[in-house]
Amino acid sequence: MTHYLKQTPWDERTLEIPTYELTSAEPEALEQAEKTEGHFTVKVDPLLDKKRLDQYGFYYTDTLITPVCKRDQLRVFEKEGITISSSGDKQTILDIAEQAFVHGRFHRDFQIPNSLADLRYARWLEDLIDQKQVYYLYYQDEIAGFFGFDGNKVLLLGMDKAFTNRGLAKPFTSQACLRLLSLGYEELFTSVSAINMVSLNLFTSIGFKLTGSVDVYHKLNGKPLTD
Repeated sequence: MTHYLKQTPWDERTLEIPTYELTSAEPEALEQAEKTEGHFTVKVDPLLDKKRLDQYGFYYTDTLITPVCKRDQLRVFEKEGITISSSGDKQTILDIAEQAFVHGRFHRDFQIPNSLADLRYARWLEDLIDQKQVYYLYYQDEIAGFFGFDGNKVLLLGMDKAFTNRGLAKPFTSQACLRLLSLGYEELFTSVSAINMVSLNLFTSIGFKLTGSVDVYHKLNGKPLTD
């Protein structure tokens, strides 16, 4: 029998139940999820008929857009006082992260308490810090934000509210992207919630093109989650 359930231990450690991502939305995959306890994610083409997902208890949580930027398309913005660094105070950006992820699909999942959604993203960021996959964004020698990545994929981006509305977002993001490209990549990509218009506008303004999308559905089998 083909196994369609891919374990996601990074989510399991926060939700404290088995968690999986389905590798297919075919009936056999949905049937495996139906017979297994835990929390499930499946990503599907937005044009897919969702009736079958509904029949198996899956519910809509998000639509993710995929912006892509080729090396020669990046628009780099400058601003005096900006520095991009691979080092800094870990706790400072973890504190910034507490206010940065309100658009995440786990926050939009009515089965997951917001406190657990916050913890899930904070732990993800901490993992990236420990793996040296975060750039610290400085403005006038103060940490103003962070830029998390994995290879040529931009994963997490956040800025301290004290530094918003100062014209920093484009310089920070474009210069962090430029640093990634300097590692030899020909293009960068990211994934942004369709409701996060601020991030979508930011990435398109520095040269990213919107290339595709997926709908994200969740399912919970078992007891309700509590914080």
